Amino acid sequence: MFVVPWIAIFPAALALWWPAARWLSLGLLSIGYGAALAGGQMDAWALLPITGLFAAAYAVSPRRPRYLRGLGHAVFVGLAIALSLHWLPGFHNPRVIGPERFTADAVPFTMYLNLDKPLAGFWLLLVLPWIRRPQVGWGSLRVGLGALVMTLVSCGLMAVLLGLVKWAPKWPSVSGLWLLNNLLLVSLVEEALFRGYLQGGLRRWLGAQPYADEIALGVAATVFGLAHVAGGWPWRGFAMVAGLGYGWAYRGGGLAAAVLAHGGLNVAHFFLFTYPMLAATRPG
Repeated sequence: MFVVPWIAIFPAALALWWPAARWLSLGLLSIGYGAALAGGQMDAWALLPITGLFAAAYAVSPRRPRYLRGLGHAVFVGLAIALSLHWLPGFHNPRVIGPERFTADAVPFTMYLNLDKPLAGFWLLLVLPWIRRPQVGWGSLRVGLGALVMTLVSCGLMAVLLGLVKWAPKWPSVSGLWLLNNLLLVSLVEEALFRGYLQGGLRRWLGAQPYADEIALGVAATVFGLAHVAGGWPWRGFAMVAGLGYGWAYRGGGLAAAVLAHGGLNVAHFFLFTYPMLAATRPG
């Protein structure tokens, strides 16, 4: 039964790449979340944050007074944090992988298809078109690939030298599901939030201030690193370094380039190295 909502949610997330398909994406999301509610993967409590997101979308419209737009953004930020940390009741995210060891020396890995966390990214892509930088096509691809190479070399080298992972090529049986989840509901959502909203929004707010691009990039990367608190200090550091690469990609190639760099690094980690980390180095 858990598969039913994702038949609509996965293509809805993919459709978000094209602004012209916004209403199609919204319709598919409505079908998917409606199926989750009917199938018991959500209950009535989940309607409260969803209603809050609709209210925030109304409030942040450029036609609203400035104070109301500020209130709408405050509501969204609060809901985004709570949804990302799974603090709100009403969502019964199905476990679809694990606990499973992909290699004998790895920490057991568990994956859920989250219904709560992606809502923040969906909201951003549907409501705030400015988070999409104008760069598209080959220029965006080139910048994204460049950022991917830089982050893969820097983070991969640090992780191997610190003994957190090692070379471990593999193709687990759950690879297809992991790829769909990671690219559409992790990389896309996180980049929309950290690069599109935080970095892009801070850059807009700073305007013509000196070093506005650098400040926005650094703040977003720092917050991105702090958000990876569960992995311990080494992984927070890696996330911060990776966030600098993703931020550089966003600055030069738009959201698509940032998602390419983020998703590409995650894919390389999953298929080529110990995933998620060596058991002997697990924090705590």
